[in-house]
This record gives sequence, structure tokens and C-alpha cells, in this order.
Amino acid sequence: MSRRQLLLLGGAGLAAGLAGAGLAWWRLSLAPAQVDEGFWAQRFERPEGGELAFATLRGRPLVLNFWATWCPPCLQEMPDLDRLQDAHAASGLRVVGLALEEAAPVRQFLAKRPVGFAIGLAGPGGVALTRQLGNDKGGLPFTAVFDRAGELRHRKLGQSHFAELDGWVRGL
Repeated sequence: MSRRQLLLLGGAGLAAGLAGAGLAWWRLSLAPAQVDEGFWAQRFERPEGGELAFATLRGRPLVLNFWATWCPPCLQEMPDLDRLQDAHAASGLRVVGLALEEAAPVRQFLAKRPVGFAIGLAGPGGVALTRQLGNDKGGLPFTAVFDRAGELRHRKLGQSHFAELDGWVRGL
């Protein structure tokens, strides 16, 4: 085989591999997935007091964002999450942030930079919840979008932006 043929064959193989990976990512991000009843039964302390019960969120579109005060991309996306909550509140959308750290730093952060969406305190143990939702790396930020039926429609590891989130929730 000539060098040109090897390059063409290698390029075709690489393209096929990338196409397969892209298809898998697309299917993962668009295919609805069910979460079990235990997910909706969870309750979390709120930084300002009281509790956040997931059962009260069922039956409406939900954007669930996992974050921490020590995570720069998490903090950078918070204004977009606020904007999303404001833009779609009339349609019933709820944006919820679950902090994956202890309460004290979260309270201190929110005192300086309040947000308009609900915050729950999942603590470090919340990483297990992100893994249940498809975050196999356990990284932050991690966002999961649920439709009115409670099906997981989208998920993303890494910083999200308003236009992306807005596109996801418009179809719910």
C-alpha cells in the first residue's frame, strides 16, 4: 500500500471513529432517561433554612445544576442560570442548584452573590447523585434537564451558557 492510501485509510478510520463518538454523545444528550422514585423522594437543606423537596419539583420542567463555590466555571454560569429562571418562570420552569460542599461556604458565597433560583445543600455526598444522572467523572459543573414527565432529557458536564440551556428548555 502506498503512503497516500494509508493516509486515506487512516483518515477514513478516524472520521468513522469521530462520527461514532459524536453519535453516542448525541444519543446520550437527547435520549430521555428515567430516574427512579428515590430520586424524587430526596430532600436537601436550604442555605437560608427550610428544605428543598424534589417531590415538589415533579411535574414541571427542571434544570438541576450541581456546583461548588471553589469551582470557577460553576460561578461563571450562575448568571445564565438566573437569567434562564427569569425567562421561563411563567412556563413553570424551575432552576435548582445543588451545592456539593458544606453549608458555611455556600452561605457566605450567597450572602455576597445571591441568586434567584433555589439552592439545596447536597454536601460532598452529592457527587453520587451526579453519577446516577450520568456524570461518570464526578466533575463540576454538571447540569441535568428534566421534562414535565420527570424524564432526563439533557445532561452536560462543564459550563453551560444561556443560549444552550434556553434551547433545551424551549422544547419541554
